[in-house]
Amino acid sequence: MSTHRADSHDLIRVRGARENNLKGVDVDLPKRRLTVFTGVSGSGKSSLVFKTIAAESQRLINETYSAFVQGFMPSLSRPDVDVLEGLTTAILVDQERMGANARSTVGTATDANAMLRVLFSRLGQPHVGGPKAFAFNIPTVRGGGAFTTETARGPKVESAKFSITGGMCPRCEGMGSVTDFDRSALYDESLSVRQGALAVPGYTADGWFVRILCAWKAFDPDTPIRDLPPKQLEALLYGEPAKVKVGGIQHTAMGVITRLQKSVLSKDVESLQSHVRAFVERAVTFRTCPACGGTRLNEGARSSRIAGINIAEACAMQVDELAGWLREVEAPGVAPLVASLQQTLDAFVAIGLGYISLDRASGTLSGGEAQRIKMVGHLGSSLTDVTYVFDEPTVGLHPHDIQRMNALLLQLRDKGNTVLVVEHKPEVVAIADHIVDIGPRAGTGGGEIVYQGDLAGLRASGTLTGRHLNDRASPKPRVRQPKGHLEIRGADLHNLRSVDVDIPLGVLVVLTGVAGSGKSSLVEGSIVGREGVVAIDQTAIKGSRRSSPATYTGLLEPIRKAFAKANGVKPALFSANSEGACPTCNGAGVIYTDLGMMASVSTVCEDCEGRRFHSSVLEYGLGGRNIAEVLDLPVDDALAFFSSGDARIPAARKILQRLADVGLGYVRLGQPLPTLSGGERQRLKLATHMGSDGGIYVLDEPTTGLHLADLRQLLGLLDQLVDAGRTVIVIEHHLAVVAHADWIIDLGPGAGHEGGTVVFEGSPAALAAARSTLTGEHLARYIGS
Repeated sequence: MSTHRADSHDLIRVRGARENNLKGVDVDLPKRRLTVFTGVSGSGKSSLVFKTIAAESQRLINETYSAFVQGFMPSLSRPDVDVLEGLTTAILVDQERMGANARSTVGTATDANAMLRVLFSRLGQPHVGGPKAFAFNIPTVRGGGAFTTETARGPKVESAKFSITGGMCPRCEGMGSVTDFDRSALYDESLSVRQGALAVPGYTADGWFVRILCAWKAFDPDTPIRDLPPKQLEALLYGEPAKVKVGGIQHTAMGVITRLQKSVLSKDVESLQSHVRAFVERAVTFRTCPACGGTRLNEGARSSRIAGINIAEACAMQVDELAGWLREVEAPGVAPLVASLQQTLDAFVAIGLGYISLDRASGTLSGGEAQRIKMVGHLGSSLTDVTYVFDEPTVGLHPHDIQRMNALLLQLRDKGNTVLVVEHKPEVVAIADHIVDIGPRAGTGGGEIVYQGDLAGLRASGTLTGRHLNDRASPKPRVRQPKGHLEIRGADLHNLRSVDVDIPLGVLVVLTGVAGSGKSSLVEGSIVGREGVVAIDQTAIKGSRRSSPATYTGLLEPIRKAFAKANGVKPALFSANSEGACPTCNGAGVIYTDLGMMASVSTVCEDCEGRRFHSSVLEYGLGGRNIAEVLDLPVDDALAFFSSGDARIPAARKILQRLADVGLGYVRLGQPLPTLSGGERQRLKLATHMGSDGGIYVLDEPTTGLHLADLRQLLGLLDQLVDAGRTVIVIEHHLAVVAHADWIIDLGPGAGHEGGTVVFEGSPAALAAARSTLTGEHLARYIGS
């Protein structure tokens, strides 16, 4: 039987890809297979997979909509590539943290909470209403009134009443916590509003918010706040929204606290800008809602039970425990619903997230946890022959859990999908049907295909990845001796079970254990916040879209001054956030289109062509380069540029050397911070803090995003910090780091309720010899013990 012509399209063909640092890349990727892209950090993997293949798939899908619909959508630019053939619909499963909305939980971010609400509305006793009656985001609403209907016999007046039964707790409005405001931090009662009494960010005496309040007429803006009548003070603080006109333009006025609750306190505190976050921490106290006990639900929703459990208690269970409870629920009338919910919960467990509860705020999830939760929705999908794109899906996973992740990736492939994975872990590379190695180096030294084929060929290829694929570490022959201990007694944050542990000082300490065993809880609850402790994690760096490594590290300041001195002009001209900014894009280099119904999209500014500066500023030079060209340099190139000749700047060189030391030599100086991965953000913070006076450094998985060849440099940097007299505490799963430690604290034995205890303390050699824990078993195999 001859092969049908339609079956011949079994490749994704890429020709002449030039996005970012790609150098005219040509590659053929097999469909319905698992392809792993590897190479050093910054070699061009994401440029090929995300910026070229996935981006073009998304652009072509958008073009299938009608011209009318496309008019409401942002225009996506075509990737810089000559030919892209054989594309299928691309679904991105990345490490972007889930929404910072304080109302978002793991349950609401997936289908699990919605299915639970339907289940309780059908089986819960007593019956309190439909699914909305169990939703903490829906308030109970009642109303009524008269309406007129025009009929053949004339107008007919009728009355009607309506009610919506929601599950929202009226006391906390579904937030689970209530806020108390320190009024002394809100205003100076001896001054009037017009005199600048308000100490809230944005409420300056001549600012718009104060002008709107003064036009409101709900209180006297010229009377000192302590002399305002109670009703006027109530309006100033808690007044409901009202329309006012200022300068002929209509605005919405409302009480100061009312506006804070709507615009600031509805977000995750950690997502706020630093000055706003500092104000909130100073002026606002959060405490568990006394009415609902933090469950976010009203009394009616909490009263309805299935087999003795209400929906709040169900959402507070660990997912693996909830899955076990659900198996005991016998309800033939809703059997399909129970089966679907059971499948979703089992997917959580299979993906290594059985320790999470559905009521956990989504903003508290790590990047790796967020990515795995996004996977849950795709595992049960009926879609086939689509392209799934994963960005390091093993981030945050213990070696014990990587095998389960591999099984899930293969499951997606076996359903007839194309799976593209950007990954460094040898365990994932080993299961690939096809491997694409990009390099040979990072930044301008990368952007080429150095190998494509199977695993055996990669090992024999001689590429950087091939040479390091079988790397193994050995415990140090002699470990450092501690210079004291940091005592922790009775640690009980989250799942910790009154942990007592002494952390040795002056050595390299590694905290390890399966995901969810309590490592981060031990650090956050008992170490971070102590005097002399510098915590460097992977959370998003606070700053605007225009922030870059140059601005974050303070590198731009000496560069601006050098440009200004060389050209006899003001330093402000050489800042894209100040006078030198392109007026069209305000120094961003791109135009952002933010639409409520979809993700924001950026397009390169046509006036400055992404260079961010006004054309007149680019006429000034230093060492033969203008400011835009300097900010486009990778750290390694910038280090050479600022080390000699007319452009020699010792202060800049010092900062650049730190960036190179932490493995960020490929990152461009002006690269927007939101484009950095979690590991890159952490290493950027580490470079910035290396000059600080902290005695204890705490790092959260610093190997995230690091190629095998870069591990030696990272371990050398950790040793350098310890040898300088500091204590370094690392939360880590990578066995090379575990083997390199002076002291190991292993938490477990499992995740969630099965974790929270110290199961081993000692040296790496002792852990491998004992094989008493999951980490010990994997470490023994890793070092060949």
